Amino acid sequence: MDIKKYLQNIDEVIEKGEYKDTWESLSAYRVPDWYADSKFGIFIHWGVYSVPAFGNEWYSRNMYIQGSEEYEHHLRTYGAHKDFGYKDFIPLFKAEKFSADEWLDLFQSAGAQYIVPVAEHHDGFQMYKSEISKWNAYEMGPRRDIVGELSEAAKKRGIINGASSHRAEHWFFMGHGREFESDITDSEKYGDFYYPAMPEPSDLQDLFSSPEPSQEYLEDWLVRCCEIVDRFQPRIVYFDWWIQHSAVKPYLRKFAAYYYNRAGEWGGGVINYKHDAFMFGTAVVDIERGQFADVKPFIWQTDTAIAKNSWCYTENNSYKKPGAIICDLIDIVSKNGRLLLNVGPKADGTFSDEDRSILMEIGRWLRTNKEAVYGAKVWRQSSEGPTRIQEGQFTDNEDRNYTEKDIRFTVNHGCLYAAVMKYPADGSVTIESLGKLSQFCGMIRDVSVLGFDERPAFSRDDKGLHIHTESVRSEYPVVLKIVMD
Repeated sequence: MDIKKYLQNIDEVIEKGEYKDTWESLSAYRVPDWYADSKFGIFIHWGVYSVPAFGNEWYSRNMYIQGSEEYEHHLRTYGAHKDFGYKDFIPLFKAEKFSADEWLDLFQSAGAQYIVPVAEHHDGFQMYKSEISKWNAYEMGPRRDIVGELSEAAKKRGIINGASSHRAEHWFFMGHGREFESDITDSEKYGDFYYPAMPEPSDLQDLFSSPEPSQEYLEDWLVRCCEIVDRFQPRIVYFDWWIQHSAVKPYLRKFAAYYYNRAGEWGGGVINYKHDAFMFGTAVVDIERGQFADVKPFIWQTDTAIAKNSWCYTENNSYKKPGAIICDLIDIVSKNGRLLLNVGPKADGTFSDEDRSILMEIGRWLRTNKEAVYGAKVWRQSSEGPTRIQEGQFTDNEDRNYTEKDIRFTVNHGCLYAAVMKYPADGSVTIESLGKLSQFCGMIRDVSVLGFDERPAFSRDDKGLHIHTESVRSEYPVVLKIVMD
């Protein structure tokens, strides 16, 4: 690929398009309606790191850190790093049982409205056919255009296709391999893959760490991202962290302008970002493994994984319970968010029994309660009850311990939906926010329970709306549909 020519084309699209590469111009961005109505997506971490299936998806970095568990495991299992390095896993990544259609059937059964496969992770291996580097899944390993096949399978089913780039961190991700005799030091032979393997910053959140990414590297980053846009027309582009580094900012603005101008041709696009990488309002903020404590006036997203310990498949994954994920989903939606839930396939392209089981349980709940989720909007308040969510990143591995008084609210189809997070065994629920003296004192015409035939008894007084059922039982949140006049 002629990088300079591609960069020239990017500039031409921006020059002719509505969006320019300035925060002022990008602040005119508005989230498309289709994304505002979407509440649940599937993230897919799958790549060369799925072969060792040890530790987590950072194996390509950690295996070169002397003394780490991954380093010692690699020595015991595969031998010296100079003889068997990360690149040597590529021929073992065969994906012999991969079927994009079977994957999308599973995701559709889980109730997913969009998918975001990882197009390139920190390891620098592209999971798609690329003209930039030979180190990609079409020319090596599976010899399949993985992202392309998943995008087409999604489009056939009316599921929104996305893609993620974690390329920025590759600047330093293999750098520890230069600290001892390993294949990383053989840059003449493997430079296109291991390049640049720079020293890792002591503080990975330092916006001004050095050595900062070079112009050559950042131009390559920009072209890789734009190639994904042009090849697959993703409706969603997700970026992992480190794009917030000061050196990346001009290229972020240029990518956003290019992408939004191009996405305008197919119904608009969405960029997910972390921290303050983008100017607020120019893209959709994402919180990794965490949530907001309160409802927000802006659209946001949580990304988290089915496994507590890893984003990719490992042989020792610790899985969340489906009920905990469902509770997180309804809590997030009640606060104007959406949930991007990650699964990690095995190297052969199959899913573990645990992954499948959890996805199917989520799908069963969503089929029953979809009207309280898909397309839902926030109510005047998002919740009531004693359980508070700890706000911020990496806070979702602890059990929430919801009580019978914890309720989450959404509105849709002219109705109010109240999800009781832990339905009481005696079938008696009181919604204090709907008491006669509350500020939300409309007339209540009817109450029903989604997924159950029983018509509940209900009454109202100053203390709240009292609802009683005899036969309703569930280990998952129970949604009450309230019709008001």
